[in-house]
Amino acid sequence: MAGPAAQSPMKLMALQLLLWHSALWTVQEATPLGPASSLPQSFLLKCLEQVRKIQGDGAALQEKLVSECATYKLCHPEELVLLGHSLGIPWAPLSSCPSQALQLAGCLSQLHSGLFLYQGLLQALEGISPELGPTLDTLQLDVTNFATTIWQQMEELGMAPALQPTQGAMPAFTSAFQRRAGGVLVASHLQSFLEVSYRVLRHLAQP
Repeated sequence: MAGPAAQSPMKLMALQLLLWHSALWTVQEATPLGPASSLPQSFLLKCLEQVRKIQGDGAALQEKLVSECATYKLCHPEELVLLGHSLGIPWAPLSSCPSQALQLAGCLSQLHSGLFLYQGLLQALEGISPELGPTLDTLQLDVTNFATTIWQQMEELGMAPALQPTQGAMPAFTSAFQRRAGGVLVASHLQSFLEVSYRVLRHLAQP
């Protein structure tokens, strides 16, 4: 019989499937998409590149968390979902993006707000562990760069609000266990957000 370490990748896969299922409303709303916009092609291609980079960073973080699953017993899906609720780890909506009549201003605003939210969540995970610190720092930097790209485009289109949003209250991770469990949840939430973002941006980039 396989030990906990051997089972941990399968457990994390089960966790990801459960979390992605809980975000199914987001994916379902991604069909159908409205007509493509007239956003600059250079902006859209840059966004797609940045999404792929962040997805790679997130996958690297998840891969490293797999090795800690057995040690810290982080991979039980039901417990993690309950912990996510108790810690108040939020989801970022994209309801203005995938719809019959895509709301460009609202979509860009939600993309930026979602990225801004994940900046805060990733910052709250600082100190997760010496091994994960560099990967977390890279992920946080790339999310920040993507948010900046979206904001600059909003400014060019005259869609940006007068003031940039301020970060709301973030979950308080009071132990190493909560930080690691929070890392699993935040990485999974972020990947779900990026999947929908990528699909929307790729549609908008179509000629």
